[in-house]
Amino acid sequence: MLSEYWWKNIVVYQIYPKSFQDSNGDGIGDLKGIISRLDYLEKLGINAIWLSPVCKSPQEDNGYDISDYEDIDAMFGTLEDMQNLIKEADKHNIKIIMDLVLNHSSDEHIWFKEAKKSINNPYHDYYIWRDGEEGNPPNDMKSIFGGSAWTYVPELRQYYFHQFAEKQPDLNWDNPVVRQEIYNMINRWIDKGVGGFRLDVIDQIAKEPDNFITQNGPMLHTYIRELSKNTFKGNHLITVGEAWGANIERAKLYSNPDGSEFSMVFQFEHIALDQQEGKEKWDLCPLDFIKLKKVLSKWQIELHNVGWNSLFWNNHDLPRIVSRWGNDKEYRVESAKMLATVLYGMEGTPYIFQGEEIGMTNASYFELEDYEDIESINMYKERLKNGYSKEEILKSLHCKSRDNARTPMQWDSSENAGFTTGKPWFKVNKNYKEINVEQAISDENSIFNYYRKLIAFRKENPIITNGDYTLLYPEHKEVFAYKKTYENKILYVICNFYGNIVTIDLPNELENKMPVIANYNNSNSINELKPYEARMYLLDN
Repeated sequence: MLSEYWWKNIVVYQIYPKSFQDSNGDGIGDLKGIISRLDYLEKLGINAIWLSPVCKSPQEDNGYDISDYEDIDAMFGTLEDMQNLIKEADKHNIKIIMDLVLNHSSDEHIWFKEAKKSINNPYHDYYIWRDGEEGNPPNDMKSIFGGSAWTYVPELRQYYFHQFAEKQPDLNWDNPVVRQEIYNMINRWIDKGVGGFRLDVIDQIAKEPDNFITQNGPMLHTYIRELSKNTFKGNHLITVGEAWGANIERAKLYSNPDGSEFSMVFQFEHIALDQQEGKEKWDLCPLDFIKLKKVLSKWQIELHNVGWNSLFWNNHDLPRIVSRWGNDKEYRVESAKMLATVLYGMEGTPYIFQGEEIGMTNASYFELEDYEDIESINMYKERLKNGYSKEEILKSLHCKSRDNARTPMQWDSSENAGFTTGKPWFKVNKNYKEINVEQAISDENSIFNYYRKLIAFRKENPIITNGDYTLLYPEHKEVFAYKKTYENKILYVICNFYGNIVTIDLPNELENKMPVIANYNNSNSINELKPYEARMYLLDN
């Protein structure tokens, strides 16, 4: 029987199903492919899989446009395959977390097809409509994917609202019938045995488009508490809300220990620190390292005992961290281990994105025609129209495109990296012969085996989930270090975030002590940190 807070002591692994493992040679990853890799995931030490959307979808936005919440898309398999995945994962002590997209549906969902038939149709009010004349939308709100957030339906003489693609109409959460439909659907998945849910852009469900409010609308937490009460609460599920607009106070509501909303929150304050302030993610600037330390530390201190955070560098929307803030060339292994070490001593639930545990990198050789992602393609068109050069656009895509995370998983050095026997739906990264699971498992000093040590260490030491956090050397321009104290233990995490050799006066109590985890086998001196060096010390207090 799971304890109520079992998710505090585990690591979650995110799978992007399309790119994980193909079982039938059609070039697309599928549920049977995931089942075939459960031994590998158990060996890594994870206890939950967050599955990016596998529900029926026209795939306008890679499955984040759902046309049937209760069926599986044929490209991934069948409902029976999903049931088998839940059952087989359970044998490996792994729970399946589904990705729920509740802010919008596909325009091919039966609800929207009915909604377009007539303003008197009972489904019409499942979506957000405004009267208007063609060419004169209700206001000038923009879609996140570019262009207007309003699309005209001539036969109704109305516009519908969509924060994302035109084919992703927003659901009307102000309609209690819509909310009840959603609760019924979620409860049917709970009955099928899923272990939890990740709630996509959940902070946008209580929007007021007439007032230009998309995030954090006044009814947001009322709706989330009602959702939780009618579905998750008391079921010992892991639930995480994706909230780009979260601050500390909102996060305390999302992750209140009383379970009134979610288990934890995905907040992204640290993720925007290498873009120009007030600009788009494509407008690059160097990482503000001092601010990164302060931001991560703030979340550690402010949520301690009053909320729960998610710990992550990567996901399906983000570039590969070893290419972004590490060094994906001469220090790829060391910097990948260091970046993991920074997070894995912190309070919160860590998330690994597929391939992170072997140090997969960005696909920086891509040309413009190689990109698949709707956001990247729309950005390219808009920026070209606005006078940016192809070189500038390509540089931004190489650094930040979501497609960097979506290249197929690199299993071995055989053709297509062992991902498929057919033609892969998306280009495999060229470096798969050097970077792959087979190589990583066989090398005791690999990134994979380092992750295994970190995961095991977290599970064995309650100081990580319960300890008081103190940032050390807050103004140091290259070192990220902190200590944690709990009962009779002290944990030190010392990391050189960059590629220079650094000399620093470490606490005297570390003299003659051996790290419990380190990414170099030996050190010349306690106070000298090699490029991207990372150490964890556990002392008796």
